[in-house]
Amino acid sequence: MRLKRNNIKPRKPQGARCKKPVLSPASSFEEYDEDFSEPCPTVTHSSQADVGSDAKNELLKPGAMVNSSPLPGPLRTGSPWVQVVGHAGNFRTGPDGKLLKKYCESEQRCLQKLMGDSLRPYVPSYYGVTRHDQQDYNTMDNLLAGFDSPCIMDCKMGTRTYLEDDLRKARESPQPRKDMYEKMVAVDPGAPHPEEHAQQAVLKTRYMQWRESLSSTDTLGFRIEGIQKANGTCNTNFKKTKCNEQVVQALEDFVDKSVPILRSYQKRLKEIRLVLENSDFFRAHEVVGSSLLFIHDRTGKAGVWMIDFGKTLPTPPPLTLDHRTPWVEGNREDGYLWGLDNFIDILTNILSVLLE
Repeated sequence: MRLKRNNIKPRKPQGARCKKPVLSPASSFEEYDEDFSEPCPTVTHSSQADVGSDAKNELLKPGAMVNSSPLPGPLRTGSPWVQVVGHAGNFRTGPDGKLLKKYCESEQRCLQKLMGDSLRPYVPSYYGVTRHDQQDYNTMDNLLAGFDSPCIMDCKMGTRTYLEDDLRKARESPQPRKDMYEKMVAVDPGAPHPEEHAQQAVLKTRYMQWRESLSSTDTLGFRIEGIQKANGTCNTNFKKTKCNEQVVQALEDFVDKSVPILRSYQKRLKEIRLVLENSDFFRAHEVVGSSLLFIHDRTGKAGVWMIDFGKTLPTPPPLTLDHRTPWVEGNREDGYLWGLDNFIDILTNILSVLLE
C-alpha cells in the first residue's frame, strides 16, 4: 500500500493540533538549555554516594582524570560544533583537538559513569577535567573529527527540558526573569499572562513549559534545535516546528533526501534504542535537556551520539525509569524513549516515501 507523509503519526494519543508556524528571527536554541549562569543541578538523595563505586574501573572515581597543568598550546574557539550546540563562550577546542566544555559537576559524574556503561560507544569519550586560566573544563572527544565538511543537527530529546527540582524551587522561591520575558514576547507578544506583562518577567519553568508547548517536544518527544549544512549555513529557526510534516521537511532538507544517509541514521538510532533499553545508567537516571547529535558528510559517513548531560540526575533508589511512561510530577519520567520511538518511525516513513 502506498505510504504518504500524512500517515506519519506520533505514538502520542491524538489531541494536539498544529497550526502552520510563523517563524521569528529571534528563534535561537541557545536560550536556556544549559544555563551556565546558574549552578549545575546537584544530587540531593543517597544515590550520590554511588558515584565511582565500581571498583573494577578506577576511571570512575570522583576526582580521577584531572589535569591541572597548563595546556601545551592555545585554546581555539572556532568550531562548527560550538556554532550548532550553542553557548559558544562555554566551549573551547584544545591544542590536541579535544573539546573542552565549561565544567559542570553533574555532567562530569554522568560522563564518568557512562565510560563504564554499555552506552559508552554512543557518547563522547571522556578524558577528565582540564584547568586553563583559572577555569575548569570537562574534556571529551570532538565528534566532528574525521568528518569532511560535515552537516550537523542537534535534537533535544524528551518531553520536558526542566527538572522536577526546578518546579519545586520555582514554587518555594520564585524568581521571575526579565530576559525570558523578552524572549517570550519576541516570539508571541500575547503569550505572557497579564501579571507577567505587569512584571515584565516570567519564571524560568513557565518559559520552558511555554516553549515546549510550541514545539515537537510536546507532540513528538523531541525537537530540532539547530542544523548546520556543509556550506556553513546555520538554521536555528525551529522554535515552532511542531507537526510531523514540518519535522519531515526539516529532516529531508538536512540530508538532502539521501537514502543512504537516512538508512545510516535509522540503523544507528535503532542501535542506540536497544542499548538504552538495557543500560543500567539509563534506567537509573532522569535524562533531561540531553541531545542527540547527528553528523554526516559528503563521503556518506554518518553518526549519532548522545551529548549534554548537565541536567541528567540519578533517580532516588530504588526508583527506575522506563522513559516512555507519561510524565506526572513525582515520577521523574522524561519521555526520552518515547521521543526516540517517534524519531525512528518518522525516518522509516520518510524512507518508505523516497523508495516508492
